[in-house]
Parts: sequence; structure tokens; C-alpha cells
Amino acid sequence: MEMLSDGSALHHSTTLTNKQRGNELTVRPATLDNLSIHQLAAHGEISKVKTQLASDSALLNSQDERGFTPLMWAAAFGEIEMVQFLLEKGADPKMFAWERESALSLASAGGYADIVNMILKHDVNVDSYDWNGGTPLLYAVRGNHIKCVRALLRHGADITFEADSGYSPVALAIALGYKKMQKLLEDHILQLLR
Repeated sequence: MEMLSDGSALHHSTTLTNKQRGNELTVRPATLDNLSIHQLAAHGEISKVKTQLASDSALLNSQDERGFTPLMWAAAFGEIEMVQFLLEKGADPKMFAWERESALSLASAGGYADIVNMILKHDVNVDSYDWNGGTPLLYAVRGNHIKCVRALLRHGADITFEADSGYSPVALAIALGYKKMQKLLEDHILQLLR
């Protein structure tokens, strides 16, 4: 053990630095300049999306490797201003990704009621289903997103539609133990029967 002139012991740090661990960055992090329009939409970067659309308007409804459009990405991440901007620019809310996902189903699954309401104003199919047999209503129920369910029901969502799993919205709410959701759906059924 090394001793200092005042008689105290010199302790060597056993903590490794990031460089010693090999954790130093070897590549530069992504900048906004090299993100795709889909990534920019998901991040809510309206000014960057405007710039890309100004140079190529076909990007507005372009589909990425999964078939997602910028609108779908913005809806999935709850970027309400971006969704509004893209819809005003003419983005097509009726498009489907490769597995039939839609902006409406993605917003419903995320619980973004304001975006759900915004998309529903564009005459989309409220009961569109994906390859799993999931509808926007089923995804909203599964996420326990009451405001989304209310909006979808107001626009005529089919409460009897069953997913491939065999669950209807009511059965799904019961299975998940969502009492308020179950009551909301049952009250809606009673209203339909009146």
C-alpha cells in the first residue's frame, strides 16, 4: 500500500471508466437530419417533416418496411399536432399497413382519444380489422381506454365483433377485470336495445 507524506494511505479507484469498459461511442448518434419522415412523424418534428414534404410530396403517404405511413407513426406515438398537420396536408387515414394496421387502430391501442376523434372525422371504417382480427374497439378495450371506446361507440363501432381469439369487446373487458369498461359496454348495449 502506498503512503502519502501525511501518513494516510493512497487508495486506487477500482471503478472502471467507460473507456475501460468499452462503452465509449464509436459512431455518432442519429441526428434529426438523417431520420426518415416516418421517424420524424413519430417524434413530432413538424418543421423537419415540412422540409421533407416540400422536397418530395409523395412522402406524405409513403409506407416504410412494415407498411406504416407517417400518419400511422404519429398516431401510434400520440403526436396530436403531427396527426393534425398530416391530415391537413392530405395524408390518407384509410390506408393499411402490411398486417392491416391503421392509424385508427394504432391510436385506439395507445389510448389517444383526441387522435381517435380526429381520425373518425375522416370517414374511416370504424370496424376495420387487422390480421389478428383486432378492431380499434377491441384494442381500446384491451388497453382499458374508456375515452377511446366512447368515441368509437359514438361512431357506430360494432360491439359484437369478435377477435380471432374469440373475444368480443364485452367478453374481453370481463376477462381483463375492467369493471368500468364492462359497465360502459353493457350500458351501450342496453341503449341499442331501447
